[in-house]
Amino acid sequence: MSKVKLMEQVVDWITEAAREVKQKLEHPLLVEEKSNRHDLVTNVDKETEKFLVEKIRAHYPNDLILGEEGLGDTISDTKGRIWLIDPIDGTLNFVKQQENFCIMIGIFEDNEPVLGFIYDVIKNEFAYGGKETGVFLNGEPIKKIENIGLKDGLIGINSGMFAKNFSNAQNIGFEAVGIRMLGCAGLDFLNILRGKQNGYISHLAPWDFAAGVALGIPLGLKCSKFDGSDYSILDGRQYFVVATEKTYQDIFK
Repeated sequence: MSKVKLMEQVVDWITEAAREVKQKLEHPLLVEEKSNRHDLVTNVDKETEKFLVEKIRAHYPNDLILGEEGLGDTISDTKGRIWLIDPIDGTLNFVKQQENFCIMIGIFEDNEPVLGFIYDVIKNEFAYGGKETGVFLNGEPIKKIENIGLKDGLIGINSGMFAKNFSNAQNIGFEAVGIRMLGCAGLDFLNILRGKQNGYISHLAPWDFAAGVALGIPLGLKCSKFDGSDYSILDGRQYFVVATEKTYQDIFK
């Protein structure tokens, strides 16, 4: 199957999943704590991941899956095609605000990002595509992102990193025009793709950044761990940065 056909198929799946999520928001959520009261999971997270995993298993039984809610595979290497699923990115926002959350999927082949999908369900903003297909926002091609420096735009920063000034996060933030803390990696990636923000620094799991990497790299964004080393879809949470090339260079100064 061509990357375009695969992209169109996954767009349909996520659109269907989003419709279900909106319907479920009309009913009380079942909320559980994972590691602490700041780390929540709902029945909708689990049901959305189950829906997407079942679609992938039915159509691509030889592919591997890494999902936030644990319905995927145990993966020891990056050979072949791997799907990284965040069924509800920004669960705290989902529970407390019932908005400002995304459904995200990133697809990697032999450790290379090939397709990404980020859907802001409530605002109906859907970015999807990759290096072979082009990158789109609600069906319209996204042009290459303007390469502005740190001092010329807004930067998203993880609130904990900023509060503790982890690796000079405060200094970096104060160099920018302003700082944004959205509580949802997908929204930060969407803002960068739309030219509304020029960088994002956070502590992310692979399913938090996989879609954004696949969408951002074809548009000229730089992505790495916060120490400048390569990100890994096999590692756990890692300090991560995505930015325009000039902003990326400014951050590491």
